Amino acid sequence: MNTFLIKKVLNNNVLIALDEQQHEVVLIGKGIGFQAKKNETIPESSIEKLFVLRSEKEQEHYKQLLPNIDEFTMDTIISSLEMIRKRTNTLVNEQVFVALTDHILFAITRLMKGLAIRNPFLSETKTLYPFEYEIAAEVVDFINQSLDINLPSGEVGFITLHIHSAITDKQLADINRYSQLVTVLIETIENQLNITIDREGIDYIRLVRHLRYTMERVLKEEEITEPEKIASLLKKEYPTCYNLSWKLIKIMQQTLKKPVFDAEAVYLTMHLQRLTNKYE
Repeated sequence: MNTFLIKKVLNNNVLIALDEQQHEVVLIGKGIGFQAKKNETIPESSIEKLFVLRSEKEQEHYKQLLPNIDEFTMDTIISSLEMIRKRTNTLVNEQVFVALTDHILFAITRLMKGLAIRNPFLSETKTLYPFEYEIAAEVVDFINQSLDINLPSGEVGFITLHIHSAITDKQLADINRYSQLVTVLIETIENQLNITIDREGIDYIRLVRHLRYTMERVLKEEEITEPEKIASLLKKEYPTCYNLSWKLIKIMQQTLKKPVFDAEAVYLTMHLQRLTNKYE
């Protein structure tokens, strides 16, 4: 069984240690530093309650964060990350761990200063990632109760994206870009068709999911077959929706930097036409 040798106790929750290859690591866990002494060893069996930072870059970033976090807040953040790990059954990677700690701390600090936290992509995020959103809501609720603060609902959306990043191992910047793209596509649809889609309704959920699956196919360069007769029929019968579907495809191509197969226009047109019928 692997063990870690303690080099330095930073506080009740954080230790600097050496692994068996003599590489420096930062060990993070609730109460891990309590009564711990230099040159003692920690068995890997307690690792389920630990986060191990091996990357030097993430270690340095974390050490810089530490002076800004009091023990109780640190405890709360670690418990939040434990909740995410248990609920997703995923080992949260170092980058996500540090980014989430950073984010939660930043959110708390802004709240204390009375700065409003707005999230313009909340409804899209909730619909795109319902499982992650549910966990994020529990985490925000836990933080609010634990620290007796009131983080707004927008924070649930931001933390959802971090959780999605942890589960899928995708970069947060990419996930953000895709969520924003969905927002742009929906606003384009509403403007062109002169409708307002109810963000709580089933039509909205279906539309967001359709756009998400389209984007995923585009990113994976998955081709779907085009029923040619249907394409010419739709073009003739529903020119507004057909032209709009191509407008949406061009926006996707520009943002995702990938080609979109023509068949996507057929399925988008059918979806838009259904939507138009509902709102007429």
